[in-house]
Amino acid sequence: MRILLAAVAAVVLTSGTAHAAAFTNGSFESGISPGTFTTLNAGDSSSITGWTVTSGSIDYIGSYWQAGNGSRSLDMSGNGPGSIAQTFDTVAGATYQVTFLLAGNTDGSPTTKTLNVWADGGRAAGYSFDTTGKSASSMGWTQFTYNFMAIGASTTLTFSSTTGTAYGAALDNVTVSRVAAVPEPASWAMLIAGFGLMGGTLRRRRTATQVVA
Repeated sequence: MRILLAAVAAVVLTSGTAHAAAFTNGSFESGISPGTFTTLNAGDSSSITGWTVTSGSIDYIGSYWQAGNGSRSLDMSGNGPGSIAQTFDTVAGATYQVTFLLAGNTDGSPTTKTLNVWADGGRAAGYSFDTTGKSASSMGWTQFTYNFMAIGASTTLTFSSTTGTAYGAALDNVTVSRVAAVPEPASWAMLIAGFGLMGGTLRRRRTATQVVA
């Protein structure tokens, strides 16, 4: 009986719960003080906790414009297009959802800022933000999502500017969460059978108790 209950509990917990990935500093609040802003170049893996600048350059924004969350954010084009990446723990075969806030540097062209997002084993997805009517004090931060299926025990998530100027997409408040799996038919069958056996056992116990009495 105890083994059956443990098996049923394991199925319920495994199939119905989403677990947060081991991901850090999605709002870029931890790192060096950027002041108004600081330009970071490819290879920098220490200025923003958990993140590495993997190509080009980015601007680490402090007080220069309104952050989407907290007090810091990024311009994904520093002196030109740049990219950042973070590697974190995942479970192979599990699906994860990335959410992030997107806006854009309003100081120069183009009006529409673009970037790509991708994870190991997943396709790159392109996103854009129109800065028309926006300003440093009213950035218009908008949330977007990107989903991927992990192919290993760790995954590298990359954001890359595709705006070919020094006025790129603005990024903030990145989160990663594991998407709850839908139980397989076999799991549902185990649950139903388990509850049926539990009910039958309880009925037999009640009957036996009544007879003895």
